[in-house]
Amino acid sequence: MPTKSGGNLPEFRIFETEEFLKKLKKLSARDAQFIRRKLDEYIYPQLRQEPFFGPNTRKLRGYSPDTWRYRIGRFRLFYGIDEEEDIVSILTIDLRRDAY
Repeated sequence: MPTKSGGNLPEFRIFETEEFLKKLKKLSARDAQFIRRKLDEYIYPQLRQEPFFGPNTRKLRGYSPDTWRYRIGRFRLFYGIDEEEDIVSILTIDLRRDAY
């Protein structure tokens, strides 16, 4: 599995899709604030450095193109990784019960 953790490799850039932004707007103000705080303080810094690995990160099987999920409490954040352009695309977010 690829890794970006060695040397002086560039950080990944984060791109939030329209689908993700729409889903975030549909959440309650409390949930949206919780998610945004987690994204800014924990998740985006980790994804910029190492989007492939982490305690809450898992590659989903059977998805094409490759899709990853990040667990945020009762929510699941789904993203894709463009290794050539060093971009992490945040695809969508759902409650766990609705995500799979």
